[in-house]
Amino acid sequence: MRLQVLGTAAGGGVPQWNCACPGCSGARAHPGRRRRHASLAVQQDDGCYVVNATPDIAEQIEACAWLRPGPGPRESPLKGVILTDAELDHTIGLLRLREADELEVRCTPVVRQALSSFADILRPYVRIAWADADLIPISAKRPRYADSPEAPDWVSALRLMGGAVVYAPAMGVWPEALDEAECVIIDGTFWDDEEPRRTGISAKTATQMGHLPIEATMERLSRLPGRRLYTHLNNTNPLVDPAAEQHKVLAELGIEVAADGMVIDL
Repeated sequence: MRLQVLGTAAGGGVPQWNCACPGCSGARAHPGRRRRHASLAVQQDDGCYVVNATPDIAEQIEACAWLRPGPGPRESPLKGVILTDAELDHTIGLLRLREADELEVRCTPVVRQALSSFADILRPYVRIAWADADLIPISAKRPRYADSPEAPDWVSALRLMGGAVVYAPAMGVWPEALDEAECVIIDGTFWDDEEPRRTGISAKTATQMGHLPIEATMERLSRLPGRRLYTHLNNTNPLVDPAAEQHKVLAELGIEVAADGMVIDL
C-alpha cells in the first residue's frame, strides 16, 4: 500500500480566502507555506481511493502522479472516495467528480443520509455506489447544515491495512485503535484548547469545536510505536509557520507535521 498526503489544512485552507491572520498572510508572502485541505490518497490492491473529497480535489489529483488519468482518454485510476465525516470541507469535492461514469463512496450511514442532497444533484451525472469502510466512530459532532439526529458516528477514524494505519483528521476523542497502529495521522487542527477563542475565530474552545488540541495528545502520541504525524492544521495554528518553536517541541517527541505531497510507503 502507498499513501500520499494530498493536503494538510483545516477548513478554508492556508491561506483562507477571506483571512489576513499571520498564518494566512505568511502563506501569501511565502507560497511554500500554502496548504490544501486535508486529504489522503490511498493506493491498494483493489484500486485507488481519496480520503475525503475537498474543494481542492481536482488540483490534488493532478499533484499525485498515480491518480492522474490515462492511458485511455477518459480512463482514471480513481475508484472512489472514503469519507471520515460529512463536513463541507471534506465532501464538497464530490460535486467536482461529476464527470466520472461511476464513483464508489464509502462512509457511515449517518454521513450518507446527510449527503442525500448531494446524491440528488449528482444523480443525472454519475452513478454513485455507496459502501461501508473500516471506520471507527470518534465524535458525535454533526455539520451545522445537517438536521439529522445526534449519532456517535458523525466523525470517524479510518483504519487501513487491518488497523496498521489510522487516519483521523478530526478527532473528538482518542480511539484505542491508535495505540496499536504502525502509522497514525491525526487531528492537529489547534495547538492548544484556547486557540480558537484567543485568535477570535470562535467563542468555543478547540474541544468544544470537536478537535482535541495538540497539547492534549502529543505526549500520548509520542509513546506510540511507528510513524506519528499531525494533519488538518488550522490557519491559526503556529505550526503553519515553519520557524515556529512548536516544531522543535514535536521533533523532540519524535512527531512529524505532515506536509502536502508527502509519500508514505507501507
